[in-house]
Amino acid sequence: MSSTFKASPAASPLAPEGSLLKQPRAVWAVGFACVIAFMGIGLVDPILPAIAKQLEASPSEVSLLFTSYNAVMAVMMLITGVIQSRLGMKGTLLAGIVIIAAFAALGGASDGIWALIGLRGGWGLGNSLFVATSLTAIVSLSTGSVARAIILYEAAIGLGISVGPLIGGELGSISWRGPFFGVAVLMVIAFISLAFTMPKTNKPAGSSGRPKASLADPFRALKHRSLLVFGLGACLYNFGFFTLLAYAPLVLDHYFGYDAHGLGYIFLGWGVLLAVTSVFMAPMLQRKFGTLKSMYAMLTLFGLLLFAMGIWTTTEWVVVGAIVFAGALLGNNNTLITTAVMNAAPVERPTASAAYSFLRFIGGAIAPYFAGKLAEWYNPHVPFVVGGAFVLAAVLVILLNQRHLLHVDKAGAH
Repeated sequence: MSSTFKASPAASPLAPEGSLLKQPRAVWAVGFACVIAFMGIGLVDPILPAIAKQLEASPSEVSLLFTSYNAVMAVMMLITGVIQSRLGMKGTLLAGIVIIAAFAALGGASDGIWALIGLRGGWGLGNSLFVATSLTAIVSLSTGSVARAIILYEAAIGLGISVGPLIGGELGSISWRGPFFGVAVLMVIAFISLAFTMPKTNKPAGSSGRPKASLADPFRALKHRSLLVFGLGACLYNFGFFTLLAYAPLVLDHYFGYDAHGLGYIFLGWGVLLAVTSVFMAPMLQRKFGTLKSMYAMLTLFGLLLFAMGIWTTTEWVVVGAIVFAGALLGNNNTLITTAVMNAAPVERPTASAAYSFLRFIGGAIAPYFAGKLAEWYNPHVPFVVGGAFVLAAVLVILLNQRHLLHVDKAGAH
């Protein structure tokens, strides 16, 4: 398989071909580990109010559980290529799993909000190694096109994000520590599965004659205008994404009294729609309207949805309905933008993934804390309105640079 992103002229980047389920065991092992790893995002949602109450933390302090996680991921994304070039894909994935399991278990045993915030950062370290490498692993190991591999990857992400709140709600109803210990146990299972089923797909660079990855590679990759634009767009879009994810549970608890069970089921609905649309609806939108137009539509609707949540913050059915429906918009957009990045620049996949993810997670790091502080400084409506404004700014950034992105749509037009 080529190490550069080259769009196929014969098929749409998201066009299905053959059976999606006929994959090597190693692909399913990586996919299973992806499900567990991405549980960590939604798993914390239902227990945010419980953590705030039991550890006597403010909304902005609780939101730092997302900020530390995403901030460490953003920075570490810049060196994952260097690590992978030395350890190989399998070694990097297993190292990431071990770190996630260790910090999740330590988080469950912690007794203070600041200790927990720091340990979530360690969890983000493990996740950065795993996330940056898992997409490359699935693309390299799967049968068929890059497009089909991306759909498998997004399906695993969607399943993990959707199941995470349910498990978080069930275990969190017993104790807020339960979800942390649960992830640690599941990661041990993922480690065993991956260790025995995934082959050594590549040797560390240098031993095979290829140059080792450099810390400067992601920054060089961002010289490609298309990759930079998608990264900046994702950074702005993630302001809205993590405002919804980190702040909305606190609103549901404060105004409507939802406990861990109730929050778990609401975000389960959100995650199910995210998973289903990322696999089934996004390819149809791409084939019918093109990648860019579909992204504009999804992002605009998501921005307007956040505005609605900002206006009717104290109206239960609006907030709950908007959270669940947002899953459909986010699922579509995640697959569309991931596919666009895969075809955006002629650089190696791990390098492009690292550069793009660095920018993307910066938005995810700032947004949760910023949303909590806005609520404290002003009122509970403002975080949603500001999040919506950032999402619409993402549309504007991509739209103003559209001429640099036309090759992404041309790749899908054949």
